Amino acid sequence: MSSRPARVPSTSRFLNPYVVFFGVVAGVLILAVTIALLIHFLAFDKKSYFYSSSFQIPNVQYSDHLNSPATQEYRTLSGRIESVITTTFKESNLRNQFIRAHVVKLRPNSSGVMAEIVMKFKFSRNNNAASMKSRIESVLLQIPNKFENLEINPSTEITSLTDQDTVEMFNQECGAHPNLITLSEERVMGGIKAEEGDWPWQVSLQLNNVHFCGGILISKTWILTAAHCFRSHSDPHQWTATFGISIAFPAQRKRINTILIHNNYNFVTHENDIAVVKLDGAVPFTKNIHRVCLPEATQNVSPGSTAYVTGWGSQSFGGNTVRELQQGRVYIISNNVCNAPTSYNGAVLPGMLCAGVPQGGVDACRGDSGGPLVQQDSRRLWFLVGIVSWGQECGLADKPGVYTRVTAYRDWITQQTGI
Repeated sequence: MSSRPARVPSTSRFLNPYVVFFGVVAGVLILAVTIALLIHFLAFDKKSYFYSSSFQIPNVQYSDHLNSPATQEYRTLSGRIESVITTTFKESNLRNQFIRAHVVKLRPNSSGVMAEIVMKFKFSRNNNAASMKSRIESVLLQIPNKFENLEINPSTEITSLTDQDTVEMFNQECGAHPNLITLSEERVMGGIKAEEGDWPWQVSLQLNNVHFCGGILISKTWILTAAHCFRSHSDPHQWTATFGISIAFPAQRKRINTILIHNNYNFVTHENDIAVVKLDGAVPFTKNIHRVCLPEATQNVSPGSTAYVTGWGSQSFGGNTVRELQQGRVYIISNNVCNAPTSYNGAVLPGMLCAGVPQGGVDACRGDSGGPLVQQDSRRLWFLVGIVSWGQECGLADKPGVYTRVTAYRDWITQQTGI
């Protein structure tokens, strides 16, 4: 008689539901973390890389009009070159890595014009440097020799730039700020307090080490400001200039050597309210201390266009100046509108410019005198269009700020400074 093996009691065929639930949750969490890390390293763990190159434009003859970014000729040619480069890269296999191209200088060449270019890309940190350069160079070879009647001979030799190289290269240009130096896609401005480097040409002119007026850096040694700042105090030894957003803790401080006031300045009518100040020594340019672009005498400042005024002036009529730089967005107002009977009734002269908002509330005020009114051009460079001059109180409706119109004094500035 055969024996049957003893039956061993079996465990339940179903697991505890709580164990199953927590197991599934743990598995999902582990999978989610793994995917998130993978996405981060593949898509977000990227670094900005800058490269410089030169482009020869043989069918354009170099002229003095290409010597300054303020001219329409410079803007047009630079914009066309940047457009060709951008289109080529956006249609290539580097479309997702390419950020922007910017012409930093146009110079004469035996065959026409040579354009110096900075290009920004974003690659994963673990990419091989030699491979990145090779891929960029191969795309440059795809640039057509002729694009919309513009002949372009790109150099396939590109140079990798460090952050300091990039800053130094952009220091050749006026009107640059940190976001241009880093070639950001956009610049967001909000609130009224300025951030470090937003307005690197802003100067505090201090009388006996106390902020008195604003100023605008137009070169390493020259500052543009308002004549009325020196009506009672014209001895340069009493004045100093500071740079940076804080007047309490300035980034740089320089003594004043010379003050040149317009010979025909009229205190009563505010006509010719302009002066230039020479520093005792050159101020070193950094990404946070930099000159603004001066416009050409023929540059158009369109009514309704946006502008920004900055300074340490009081926040209300009769108030005290502030310690941190403030900014305000205003709009250019035509002289005809500004001279209406309900506004300034003819007091705004041709060498003046109005800017404000219809309802008031955003305006320059006491302590802002001599400071900048600037506009950004299509290539994201900033141009000086006005110098804070006068107005009825501060921020009143139909009583906008009145500024010295810089284009009207462009020749005078050159005569005094050589710029």
